[in-house]
Amino acid sequence: MFDHVIIGQYVSSNSFIHRLDARAKLLCLIVFIAILFVYRHPFVMASASILLVIAFILARIPIIYYLKGLRFVVLMITFTFLFHALFQGGDILLLETPIANVYLEGLIEGGYFALRLLMIFIFASLLSLTTTPVELTDGLEKLLSPLKKLKLPIHELAFMMGISMRFIPILSDEAEKIIKAQTARGAHFSSGSLWKRLTAFIPIFIPLFVRALNRAEEVAIAMEARGYTGGEGRTKLRDMRWRQMDTASLSIFCCFLIVAIILRFS
Repeated sequence: MFDHVIIGQYVSSNSFIHRLDARAKLLCLIVFIAILFVYRHPFVMASASILLVIAFILARIPIIYYLKGLRFVVLMITFTFLFHALFQGGDILLLETPIANVYLEGLIEGGYFALRLLMIFIFASLLSLTTTPVELTDGLEKLLSPLKKLKLPIHELAFMMGISMRFIPILSDEAEKIIKAQTARGAHFSSGSLWKRLTAFIPIFIPLFVRALNRAEEVAIAMEARGYTGGEGRTKLRDMRWRQMDTASLSIFCCFLIVAIILRFS
């Protein structure tokens, strides 16, 4: 159940995507999302799909990792599709029901939004699986470093994000252990009505919350023992290097974005 969470997990490899700078991958994700939403056109969606497939091949991550995490977004994707299909009007009526009328335009719009969410999820999963939490934290801090002039605590914000990503798989494992322990005691999480299944999770969240607080306290004690005082005067174990492969990768994504913008306003 909770063992399918892939956020915060990293698959070690020496692929092209793994070797890219974390800043380049973060910027590519931002540009990719912009491509998907700047213009709703079949050519733009097809181009974004090609970019995603190429990145997927270059990452050399087994597809099972994406399928494992997909179950957590299927509900959101399905809801998005049904919401547009049932409540968006149009000219071509396909089905008339007492609740809502289904129009062709609603089905198309729902399909576009569902596809966008799916592609964003796959790209974000690709980023998480090919980049360590430390690299993501350092990359985000580097990208946001100009905001330090505004006296914003950029290091602390990036550090909190990195700690949060590390906690997700840990809490996922803890939740799975609690579920197995509750199941051994006779609890049922997959049978009965929807309300019974929801209430069955209440005994899970309380011990999970307690364990999360204990983990957070352990991390805080470890940080204090190592003399952590924030980002002031702090150095990095490994310096990030922007290489030609990072420039080339980001340039390709930017070219697709420029084409999408031209199509949007032409």
